Amino acid sequence: MPALQRDEAQTRARLIDVHHYDIALDLTRGADRFGSHTVIQFTARTAGDTFVELKPAELHSATLDGRPLDPAALDDNRLPLTGLTPGAHELRLDATMCYSRTGEGMHRFTDPADGESYVYTQLFLDDVQRVFGAFDQPDLKAVFSLTVTAPTDWTVLGNGIATQGDPGHWTLAPTPLISTYLVAVAAGRWHSVRTEHAGLPFGIHCRRSLAPHLDADAEEILDLTRRCFDRYHEIFEEPYPFDSYDQAFVPEFNAGAMENPGLVTFRDEFVFRSAVTDTERQTRGMVIAHEMAHMWFGDLVTLQWWDDIWLNESFAEYMGYQVLSEATRFRDTWTDFAVARKGWGYDADQRPSTHPVAPAPDDVPDTASALLNFDGISYAKGASALRQLVAWMGEKDFLAGINDHFARHRFGNAALADFLDSLGRATDRDVHAWAARWLRTTGVDTLTPEAATGHDAWHLDVHHSGSRPHRIAVGSYDQDLTDPGRLVLRDRFELDIPAEEGRTRRAFPKPAPDLLVLNDGDLTYAKVRFDPASWQTVARSLSGLPDPLTRAVVWNAARDMVRDGALAPTAYLDAARTHLPHETDLAILQGVLAFARTQIADHYLPAAERHTALTTLTALSRDILRRTEGPAHGTEAGLRLTAVRAFIDSATTPEGIQDWLDDGSVPGGPHLDPELRWRILGRLATLGAGPLDALRATIDAELARDPGATGREGAARCHAALPDPAAKQAAWDALFTTDEHAGLSNYLFIATATGFWAPEQHELLRPYVARYFTAAPALAAARGPALAAAAGRQAFPDTFVEDETLRLGEACLADGRATPALRRKLVDQLDDLRRALKIRAAADAR
Repeated sequence: MPALQRDEAQTRARLIDVHHYDIALDLTRGADRFGSHTVIQFTARTAGDTFVELKPAELHSATLDGRPLDPAALDDNRLPLTGLTPGAHELRLDATMCYSRTGEGMHRFTDPADGESYVYTQLFLDDVQRVFGAFDQPDLKAVFSLTVTAPTDWTVLGNGIATQGDPGHWTLAPTPLISTYLVAVAAGRWHSVRTEHAGLPFGIHCRRSLAPHLDADAEEILDLTRRCFDRYHEIFEEPYPFDSYDQAFVPEFNAGAMENPGLVTFRDEFVFRSAVTDTERQTRGMVIAHEMAHMWFGDLVTLQWWDDIWLNESFAEYMGYQVLSEATRFRDTWTDFAVARKGWGYDADQRPSTHPVAPAPDDVPDTASALLNFDGISYAKGASALRQLVAWMGEKDFLAGINDHFARHRFGNAALADFLDSLGRATDRDVHAWAARWLRTTGVDTLTPEAATGHDAWHLDVHHSGSRPHRIAVGSYDQDLTDPGRLVLRDRFELDIPAEEGRTRRAFPKPAPDLLVLNDGDLTYAKVRFDPASWQTVARSLSGLPDPLTRAVVWNAARDMVRDGALAPTAYLDAARTHLPHETDLAILQGVLAFARTQIADHYLPAAERHTALTTLTALSRDILRRTEGPAHGTEAGLRLTAVRAFIDSATTPEGIQDWLDDGSVPGGPHLDPELRWRILGRLATLGAGPLDALRATIDAELARDPGATGREGAARCHAALPDPAAKQAAWDALFTTDEHAGLSNYLFIATATGFWAPEQHELLRPYVARYFTAAPALAAARGPALAAAAGRQAFPDTFVEDETLRLGEACLADGRATPALRRKLVDQLDDLRRALKIRAAADAR
C-alpha cells in the first residue's frame, strides 16, 4: 500500500474541500468480508485531477457525478479522479472489504470462550481505506453519517449516538467535522453498563465473556471518567464537543487505546480478570484521562500533518497524568510516570532513530515515516517537555494559551506554529525560543553536581552537558542522627540552568549535605548524576528518602548510569537487594524489579552471572513476601503480588513454584488466579520442569480450565517455551507464515514470540537466529506494519547478546528488504544490543 506523500496531501488540500460522507457498512456477509458503500460530497476549487484511497477485496462500482469510473483503474489503494471542474461533486463507491486479524482497519475477533464474534475499527493514520473509501489525510475534515447492517442480536456503537430502526439496522448520529482517521464503529453482542453525566449518555462496553469483570470495576471506571470529565471542564473553556461518551474495551487491540471521538476504544486487558496492583489500576485511570484529553487536543483541534503528532500525544500524556492526580484518588501519578514512562523516552532519545519532539516537515515526508514516530519521544519526552514548560511559564499562562488555541482552531486543523502563537499571547516568555531548544533538538542533557566544602560554607556546581535550558529543584538531604537509614530533607531550592554548556554555581553557609539530588521533583527531562559522597549515601540509604518521587529520580539516575557504563550492573542489583525490601511505592518496586529482571539479568550481565542475578531476585522477592505476610490489602497486597510475580519470573528451578501451582495458592496468599497460573506454567515450560509430554498435558489441561482468549494466548506462549525441537519448529512455523488467512492474529503472534526466545535454551535456539533475519522481512512485507512491529520487537532474538547477532542484523538492514516499520524496530534492537555488548565487556574488564 503506497504511503501518502506530504506534498500529495498538500496538493489535494489546495484542490478540494470535503463536506460529507455517507457510509453504509454491511456486517452480515460472513466471517471474512463485509460490504462498504460510500458517498462523498466534495467541492473542487479549480479544475484538476486527484485520487481517493480505497483498499478493497473487490471494487464493484465507482461513479463520479453519475459518470461510471472503471474499477480496474484502482491502482493498489488509489482510484484516480480526473477532469474535475470547479464546483460540487459526488463520488460513489461500492466495495467488498476484508476483515483484519492484525488490529488494522476492521478487526474481527471470535471469542473462544463462547463463540461470540466482535468487530471494531482502528483507522489510525492511514487505515480508513481498509473500511471505506476516503480522502485520507487529517486536514480534510468532514461530517460523517454512518448506517450499519449487523446481525439482529448485535449492538452497534459509533462516534455518535446509535439508534436501531428495523432489527439489525443501525443509524449513527452525524458527527461534527472530524478527520477520517477518527471515525469509529464497534459491533457485537456487547455487555454494556450505561449511565448519564452532565446531560450526556456515558457507557462502558466489553465482550460478554468479560461481563463479570467489567461489572466488578464499573463504578471505579465510571467514577474516574466522571471526575476527569468534570476536571477538564474546569480547566478548558471549550465544552466537550460531541454528543456522547462511550468507552469500549475491545479484543486484540494493538495500542493502549484510541481517541475516537465519542467512542474511545481500549485494549480489553484493562478489564482486569485477575488480581492487579493499585499502580496498574492507576495506569488504567491515566489512559482514561489521556484519551479524554484527546477529545479537545486531537479531535476538536487536529494536527495539519503527521509531523505534529506530538501535539496530540505529548499533550494527552501530560494532561492524563496531571488531571488524574488532581481529580481522583491517584495522587502519585508523576512517580509512576518517572518510573514507567520516562525511561522509555530517555532510551529512544539515545538511539540512532531518535528525532525531535517536533520534527521538521521534511523529516516526515509520508505516512509511513510518520507511523515510526509513535514512540517514547512523542509520548514520554514530549510530556516531559510540556511539564518543564509549565514549570517555566506557569500553569495559569499555560492553560490560558491552551484555551486560546482551542477557541481559534475548534473543529479545524493547526500546526506547531499556531500552538506556540497561542502560548505566546498568554505569556511574556519567549516560547518560540524555548521550542527551538526543546522541541527541535534531539538527545538527552546530563546534569552532574560537584560539592566543595570550605571553612564554614559549601558550594554547589552543576555541570551541564547539553543544549537546553532547565528549571530544576535541587534537594539536599542529611542522614537522621537517630536512624542512619533515614534521610531528612534539609532544603529544596530552584535552580535555573542556562542552555549553554558549562557550570552553574550556588554557595551556602552550612556544611555540605549527605546527599544532593538534582531534578528533585522530576520537573525536567535530563539525566542526572551524583557526586561521590552522595552516591555513597544512596548506596546506604536510598530507601530512607521520604518522598517516592525523589526515590524514583534516584532509581532512574542509577538506571541511566548502568546503561551508560558508569555503574556496574551488579551494583544496581546490590542496591535493589538492599532497598527494595523496604520500598512502599508500588510503581518503584515494579519498575526497578522489571529493569533488574529483563535488562540486567537477561542482557547486561555476562551469561555466567545470570543465575546468580536470578537467585538474588528470588531472595529479594522472598524478603518482600515475608514482610507482607498476613491479611494484605491495598498497597500491601500490591507489594505482595509484585513479589510473587518476580519470584516466578526469576525462578531457576521448579521447586516452590510447582508447589504453588499444585496447591493453587501461595502460602499466606494470594490464591492463584488465571494470570498467575499461566505465569507459573510459562516458567515451568521454559525450565523444562519434568517430562515434556507431562508438561504439554498440563498446558492443555490449563487451557481447558481457562478456554478464553487470554487462556489461548497463555497456552501458545507455554507451548512455544518448551525446550523441545518439535515445539520450537511448530512455533516458528506459526510465527513466520506469510499466509494472511493461516497466520496468527496479532495477539497470538506476540504470545508465541514471547515464549519462543529463552536465555536458558540458547543451544536449542541458536540455528533460529540467522533464520530470523530472513523470515522477518518476508513476514513484514506480507502482513503489514502491525505484524512487522511485533516481529521486530517481540520476535527479535534479543537474548543472544553476541557479536554474530549484531553482524546478521546489520547485514539485514544493509540489504534493504526490511519494510519501514520493521527497519525501525531492527535499528532500535541492534542499538540496544550494542549497548548490552559494551556493558558486558566493561563488566568482564572489572
